[in-house]
Amino acid sequence: IAAVAVLVVACPCALGLATPTAIMVGTGVGAEQGILIKGGESLERIQAVQAILFDKTGTLTRGKPRVTALVALKPWDEAGLLQVAAEVEQGSEHPLARAVVDAARQRGLALARRPERLTALPGRGLEALLEGQRVLIGGPRLLEEHGVELEAVRSDLERLEQQGNTVMLVAVAGRLAGVVALADTLKPGSAEAVHQLLAQGLQLWLVSGDHPRTAQAIAAQVGIPSEHVLAGLLPEEKAEQVRRLQQQGLKVAFAGDGINDAPALAQADVGIAMGNGSDIALETADVVLVKGNLRSLATALALSRATLRTIKQNLFWAFAYNVVLIPTAILSPLIPFLKEQAPIFAAAAMALSSVSVLGNALRLRRFGKRSAL
Repeated sequence: IAAVAVLVVACPCALGLATPTAIMVGTGVGAEQGILIKGGESLERIQAVQAILFDKTGTLTRGKPRVTALVALKPWDEAGLLQVAAEVEQGSEHPLARAVVDAARQRGLALARRPERLTALPGRGLEALLEGQRVLIGGPRLLEEHGVELEAVRSDLERLEQQGNTVMLVAVAGRLAGVVALADTLKPGSAEAVHQLLAQGLQLWLVSGDHPRTAQAIAAQVGIPSEHVLAGLLPEEKAEQVRRLQQQGLKVAFAGDGINDAPALAQADVGIAMGNGSDIALETADVVLVKGNLRSLATALALSRATLRTIKQNLFWAFAYNVVLIPTAILSPLIPFLKEQAPIFAAAAMALSSVSVLGNALRLRRFGKRSAL
């Protein structure tokens, strides 16, 4: 009887349920909150994060910029500058490209020509062949690499970037045609999310391919320290910054939405993608914020910590249960009310242990209700 009681009471059901039930409930609650977490390993890594790097466009900002200014150099006028930029950009799905095309269509400009060749230069811009002429569209870095003189628009670039604009330079046949300035607005909740994360003691960084003046303007709006702003970065340089922080012993998360962010998302301990981002960003990330709202990031961190706390509680009670009841089962012949009924009590105790673990895991659903409130 004692042997049967020991076998029954030592059944590792509670121990086997301790972790998977908590993870199942935690990821389920996250899904209800618009946070898709790709498995238990990702859920565990989130709670250990010490530094978070943010992309700018589409992450901190809406990713729906609009054209705010045009600076055309002779012999070009504003309409011609915008038209050639839109004709090249109409083959791209980048938010800045869509904004240029939309602005051209709003002005009633015909976009009849199509580039004979179009090459995307990650983190730099576009190179195209339009009616036999090479067209470059991108930031100052791209045009300077191709020997295009920018002195005529230096003051305009500085003025527009200080206002928080992203500037796109257009060069045709090796000569600068002008500047297209675009501005984006912050996503609702971005500043609030940054404030919450800073309050938790996390290091926050803004890493962007934009000019430093533009990046600093956005960082100031959300509250990221100016010394934690890195701008003018290529995709591989964003990943290198993640690696640099990891070498300092930090657990690093990266939040982004575009193709250019994929290397950094893959390098980070936790990759966080916006739900409206590119397919490759969604595939590479460990966590997807379905609504693209950064306030969900603070929720994901809190949910991860609550889930890991529940797992530890479950494991403690599963072990404590065996430590107490296995000796009791062994000694059952010496305990008056257990003598003949020990296996029955053991079965009941084993079932109750599993129920207690499940019940403790289900308490995580209260987290979802509190977050909803």
